[in-house]
Amino acid sequence: MPLNRILVADDEESIRWVLSKALKQKGFSVDLAHDGRQALELIKDNCYDLAILDIKMPGITGLDLLDKVREMNNDLLVVIMTAEASMKNAVEAMKRGAYDYITKPFDLDVIDAIIEKVARARDIAGQVTTLKQELKDRYQAEKNIVGNSSAMQDVYKTIGKVAVSDVTILIQGESGTGKELVARAVHFNSERLGKPFVAINCAAIPRDLLESELFGSEKGAFTGAGERKQGKFEQANHGTLFLDEIGDMPLDLQAKILRVLQEQEVTRIGGNQNFSVDVRIVAATNQALVEKVRQKEFREDLYYRLNVVPIMLAPLRERRDDIPDLASYFLSRSCTEMSVVPKRLTDDAVALLKAYSWPGNVRELENAIKRAVILSNDPLLTAQDFGGLIPAKELQQSGTQDTSLEDLVDLKLRSCMNGIEGLDKGDIHAMVLEQVERPLIRLVLEKCRWNQVKAADVLGINRNTLRKKISELNIEMKRG
Repeated sequence: MPLNRILVADDEESIRWVLSKALKQKGFSVDLAHDGRQALELIKDNCYDLAILDIKMPGITGLDLLDKVREMNNDLLVVIMTAEASMKNAVEAMKRGAYDYITKPFDLDVIDAIIEKVARARDIAGQVTTLKQELKDRYQAEKNIVGNSSAMQDVYKTIGKVAVSDVTILIQGESGTGKELVARAVHFNSERLGKPFVAINCAAIPRDLLESELFGSEKGAFTGAGERKQGKFEQANHGTLFLDEIGDMPLDLQAKILRVLQEQEVTRIGGNQNFSVDVRIVAATNQALVEKVRQKEFREDLYYRLNVVPIMLAPLRERRDDIPDLASYFLSRSCTEMSVVPKRLTDDAVALLKAYSWPGNVRELENAIKRAVILSNDPLLTAQDFGGLIPAKELQQSGTQDTSLEDLVDLKLRSCMNGIEGLDKGDIHAMVLEQVERPLIRLVLEKCRWNQVKAADVLGINRNTLRKKISELNIEMKRG
């Protein structure tokens, strides 16, 4: 935002002449006004980068003109000139929004310094404006959170409703569903845009370090604390603090988080001074916090304090219609980031991606696309480029897929876990072992023509153990 056009308003012709000559010599375009009314009309009809206004002029004073500029929501920077170097004039000018003020008589070096200062300020303002727009473009929900399913439409609506307020938000969803993206979308569409967005994963930091990470510490507060350290709350002041995986936070820290939410104050470890903080909290978890509250593993009062506005993110398997759009988005972004020729997904590749269960959700899909982009030299990505993905339907129809036994078992187990809530404690391990052991022992016995000695040898277990398992698993013996 270069400084080009300047307005000078003063009822003294000599002042107007001196300033006009000095500024034009430096290459600026200068307009002159002999009173406040003329200056106001010029401001309405033209676009200036800077206005230098005398504080006392006929008709409209410089301070009143400054008020009108602010009412016009004009980005115009205003410098006030005054012949009375009183504290009252200086305070009043700055209070009304003047960028700076100078006293008469002044040296032209003072004007040069003011111009240089204004130019720097406009340059910084331009950078900030650009950065804000870049951040908004990058993180606004409609560009980064891809999907047109009804579940995602509900998420978009909620983001739009809560972004402009400061209510606390709790985002719930499985790992890889994009909880941090939603948190960022809330922040970068709010009035806190341009202020810090600070994220911390409560599950990734050891309990002994988590407290100091959140609240900071004074020098000497504990072994290794060689200097004062700001915590995440202080770093996020006037911005947003994203508490990821808050369900893993220890109970004693939960109490301290609750106090910060209530008092809007933090105290560093080893310190006795409270610091006021203005922080919006967005929390996230992949756990059922209601169940953790019931089991006394999460504070009920903190849960209700966090869950002012809940946002539920559906797993990818429940919004399969979004997979083609997501895949195309990740494919385009991956090709750009890796500087490779743009690639396209074939219909069979899209069909495979839609059929897969995606236990790792959107993050797993993104990684699968990146892997295919790296490994394939062809501009068309086919189903063969995603050979490690086994659709659940095909798995049920055939056990001859070209993948590891562990992957097959993992996928099958995931499809069987929908009813896990109804199992009693201790049931799951026995159930899985029984369902794996029975077909394994039956198959080995069949291959050994029902010879238990040979079968025990192949299995690597004692013959008596094999007999016991045949009985426990109700395996029907046949003659070889």
